[in-house]
Amino acid sequence: MRSAATQQAESWLVQYGPKELERTFRALICQSVAPILIADSERFYHDASCGAARLLGLPRKDIFGRSLDDFVDRSAKATLTELWQDFLRDGENSASLPFLFPATAPGATTHGAGARSLDYTLNADVWPARHLVLLRDEPDGPAIPAWEQDFALFLINPAGEVVDWYSGAERLYGYARADVVGQHATLLAPADETVASALQEELSRSARDGHAGHEAWGARKDGQRFWANALTVCLKNERGELQGYARLVRDFSQRRDRDEKLRSARGTLRLLPPDAAVAGVVSGEFDRVPEANNAFLNLLGYTRGELAAGRVIWSDLTPPEYAGPDELAREEGLMFGASRPFRKELTHKDGSRIPVLVVTAVLKLSPFRWITFVQDLRDHGPREPAIVEEPQAETNSQFTEIVGRGVALRRMLGQIELVAPTAATVLILGETGTGKELVARALHRMSPRRDKPFVTLNCAAIPTGLLESELFGYERGAFTGALTQKIGRFEMANRGTLFLDEVGDIPIELQPKLLRALQEKAFERLGGTKTIPIDVRLVAATNRDLTQMMREKSFRSDLYYRLKVFPIATPPLREHPEDIPILVRHFVGKYAAEMGRKIDTIPPETMRALLRWTWPGNVRELENFIERCVILSPGSSLHAPLAELMEEAAEAGGDNTLEHVEREHVLRVLRETDSVVSKAAQRLGMPRTTLNALMRKLGISPRNLDC
Repeated sequence: MRSAATQQAESWLVQYGPKELERTFRALICQSVAPILIADSERFYHDASCGAARLLGLPRKDIFGRSLDDFVDRSAKATLTELWQDFLRDGENSASLPFLFPATAPGATTHGAGARSLDYTLNADVWPARHLVLLRDEPDGPAIPAWEQDFALFLINPAGEVVDWYSGAERLYGYARADVVGQHATLLAPADETVASALQEELSRSARDGHAGHEAWGARKDGQRFWANALTVCLKNERGELQGYARLVRDFSQRRDRDEKLRSARGTLRLLPPDAAVAGVVSGEFDRVPEANNAFLNLLGYTRGELAAGRVIWSDLTPPEYAGPDELAREEGLMFGASRPFRKELTHKDGSRIPVLVVTAVLKLSPFRWITFVQDLRDHGPREPAIVEEPQAETNSQFTEIVGRGVALRRMLGQIELVAPTAATVLILGETGTGKELVARALHRMSPRRDKPFVTLNCAAIPTGLLESELFGYERGAFTGALTQKIGRFEMANRGTLFLDEVGDIPIELQPKLLRALQEKAFERLGGTKTIPIDVRLVAATNRDLTQMMREKSFRSDLYYRLKVFPIATPPLREHPEDIPILVRHFVGKYAAEMGRKIDTIPPETMRALLRWTWPGNVRELENFIERCVILSPGSSLHAPLAELMEEAAEAGGDNTLEHVEREHVLRVLRETDSVVSKAAQRLGMPRTTLNALMRKLGISPRNLDC
């Protein structure tokens, strides 16, 4: 008899799965270049990947609703029925069947080569009543990679406990349903790794944004570790009340190496001149391109009529060797909001190739939509090798105020590099203390407007009644006390950049006027009748959850989407702890110089304590703490009041103790460096001998990390 939790979980999928989970799964599958089909238990197709559409010779929309029977030779239909029944009974099956090529509607004349044999593989349910049909063109067709063939699906409640477990999860993790249901989801992570806080953070992001991506080590029942690529989808009822979460996990152990090579091959790009030509913006639905601006069409030689007729296909514009990077970019967009910028080539209508710089972001899941920003690289000197080595210096000279070199930080800097030369509105999202104003200043400094005004306004620091006059100014006599005319921030920033910090604090009654000013590029002063034109590049920032505010009707959705043309997330310090030693040395040098002191030594035990603290206030908290340390350091060695951190850790209790946090941080760095102690020591900013001693103290052995 099924438990109440299992019945509740299945009810979630019946009510909310098609709305959230299924569209997320389709976004994963259908942008793939591999030929994959999604069928129901009656063997009707519900969706198809871009690769399947090209192999079958049909647009994706013409595959939906068709039966498997429509694509096989008549002589194979009896065999197909038998295979399908075996599959439903056993959970998996495969065979080689003759398919019709190019694909045709039932009864139509087959074109070209007619029937051709394909490898045909069926996989068990990836969610209730949905199955994968995997095709491989024999004899030379590429095999479907393992990470495309199987997906673990399980459901967890708001407390993080597993409440239902499907066959894909059983195959991937090795646990039967009875072993897992009722257990906390941390069971599925290595035993020596602290994952509770990371899991809760991912659940929170999923609840806020609808879905959240994550990659980390997972653990099978037999103790073997694998690199888990996970997407967590929030399930809510019609009233917006949280019901639980669905989690899709893939084994990326093999693909991790491929993706790292792709990311490495894309490299860190040199900053383009501020006047670099932005060729345009293109928006797509999987492989189809329904929208593009004129600059993009002109770049590739297409007309708007050809676009409207559906003749612009992304895979036709992309040389085959860039299919992998494109797929990776869309997956990065799905998981992180936007991909890192990378160089590629696009195929002109006349067959020539054009070098471009691109970044891809996923706009929505239902229907799946992506947007790519494209920058023309032809007019910037001779064609150099596309790859530039990763910088070894501690700071990037193009970002004089942004210090660090961690992966999360480099991804953010890459997004800044791409969007800065444009006039696009940017929305900076991130926790307090993560440097959102520094990002805004970098955007202005790297833009063509760098010699024009950079005007800031903290919307939370201005009383509600005065915010409108601060933004738009007022005429003399507009209200009692308005004795003279006042120029607002929009006018001050004309031809420059306006940075609105804490934009979530703008009152709802003022938001329509702000939206109108952005859309029409004009406004009227308070109490005035003259329309004043403006040319302002807007950068907004907030640490609030604007999507939740939209649901609560305290922030207008049209303003939100107008601001979120190009979102940039500033990572919290806990997501790039490898930058802590760099930041510490930077702040020590800064404040020592201001106070006329010379501090050239940071004790190892001090650095270790700073590394293992979680810094909930992010970089701002670290900077303030280092300033206090410099004040307390009369000599050449930094003196840090570590007792304060220990007291805070003790008050937090449990797994937040300094020793525990230190152990988990060292373990994570060792795993990321493949247990090479010298590399880990370099990452942690300490000598190898010191790290060896610390590992002995914490009871860590590299042998414990072997997969």
